Amino acid sequence: MFAALLPALMGCGGFFPPLPNSGGGGGGSTGNYVYVANAGRNSIGGFAIGTNTLTKVPSSPLTLGYSPTALAITPSNSFLYVAGPSSINAYTINSNGSLTTPSGGGTAAIATVVSLDVSPDGNWLIGLDGIQQVLDVYEINTSTGGLTLAATVTYPVATGTTWVPRMVRVAPNGSLIFAALGTAGDAVFNFNTSTGVTTYSQSLNPTTVTSDNALAVDSGTTYLYVARSGVGPGVAVYSIGNGGKLTSVTGSPFAAGTQTYSIVLSKAGTNVYAANRADSTISGYSIGTNAALTQLTGSPYSSGQQVTAIGVDSSGKYLLAAANGGSPDLTMYSFDTTTPGKLVSATSIATDTDPANPVAIALTH
Repeated sequence: MFAALLPALMGCGGFFPPLPNSGGGGGGSTGNYVYVANAGRNSIGGFAIGTNTLTKVPSSPLTLGYSPTALAITPSNSFLYVAGPSSINAYTINSNGSLTTPSGGGTAAIATVVSLDVSPDGNWLIGLDGIQQVLDVYEINTSTGGLTLAATVTYPVATGTTWVPRMVRVAPNGSLIFAALGTAGDAVFNFNTSTGVTTYSQSLNPTTVTSDNALAVDSGTTYLYVARSGVGPGVAVYSIGNGGKLTSVTGSPFAAGTQTYSIVLSKAGTNVYAANRADSTISGYSIGTNAALTQLTGSPYSSGQQVTAIGVDSSGKYLLAAANGGSPDLTMYSFDTTTPGKLVSATSIATDTDPANPVAIALTH
């Protein structure tokens, strides 16, 4: 297999040295931070989230020496994993939000993945492989951030579809993994967080003229939300049954903009937001009975050019949106106090020297 364990002692040069009084990362940061993968500048931008403010963390942007493709943060906020063209790299998140290379070296695994996610217990890193039709399952050393390849799990792709892997998500209950595969639909896996054993369960193949690009799962692992583009685009919603069986809810898919590319739920689970890349907008919805969606007042909301990745901060007070085309690179929205769920632009910031071309974001928990 292409993915394989790299010896833990292999180093990675060219990174910023540890900062004085950085506090280390073994216990995890308690700050509220957002990190942005700048593909155009081979860097990571890091920002502290304040009251309607974004402030650079020390040594941001962090120069990588490779183009980042995906990000994931452990639930303890101890480590940030960054995927590059042929590697997965670990960084310690210090108490002031700065990033440093762990003592064992930054490169944690050799693999080409397009998306990363960490299991709710913090013990497993899941990578959606970009070379082969497999999931790469790694056991996390929670003290050092090191990775050990536990399994590569193959899955089928329906004949006549085009496989374009986009995103992997572990369900909040830890028992299921979902993978968005572009025009090849989606794959569902059963997952054992105690052992890391992962088995392919089933596939969802809507049509060959749609592309499933991103996923979100509600806190009860009851519904799956899919950012879908192509013919009949929008936000597709499925109820999750035994073993991950997916059943479309009434009214799905719900209309959005053009090239719906990223999706996130509010912390309270009452709203869902979808980034429309081609429109440079964000569609917002309230979630009703049986997960039926209703557009929020003022939706869709304007964002940066080619808005590509969105997420909600740990306080649940802000939505962050990274735009691949910039203008601006990163926009932060608050939620309207009188109209629940409505987005209000709070501030914006450049994530590196333009064009930074952000492709992914990750937020501390």
